[in-house]
Amino acid sequence: MSIFKTITLYIFAIALFLAGVAHFVYDEGFAVMIPDFLPYQLELVYITAIMEWMLSLFLIFPQTRRAAGIATAIFLLAVLPANIYAAIIGAPAPWSDEPNLILLWLRPLLQPLLIWWVLAVSK
Repeated sequence: MSIFKTITLYIFAIALFLAGVAHFVYDEGFAVMIPDFLPYQLELVYITAIMEWMLSLFLIFPQTRRAAGIATAIFLLAVLPANIYAAIIGAPAPWSDEPNLILLWLRPLLQPLLIWWVLAVSK
């Protein structure tokens, strides 16, 4: 594995792990991003946080890296509707009281880039 690919893999894994931490720190803010018709919104936030931690750790180990990359891509696809929903309703960032429409719409638009990134570095 090239040094560039290794560095970008670790950057992705660290960012994913920190996203999981943010889900616990700003749990109420992340729950707002989940449509009202889904029950157990806080629990879903915690489950996604734990999944982000597990996926980030599995990306680090060569034995699990490829499967973790595919699982992470699927996970990112699974949470895309919540990001689109947050943009549609104008939900503020989990750590903010004010919505930023540019960032809200940028997030789902960048999701394909994140999927490409994790698949590229987990090969």
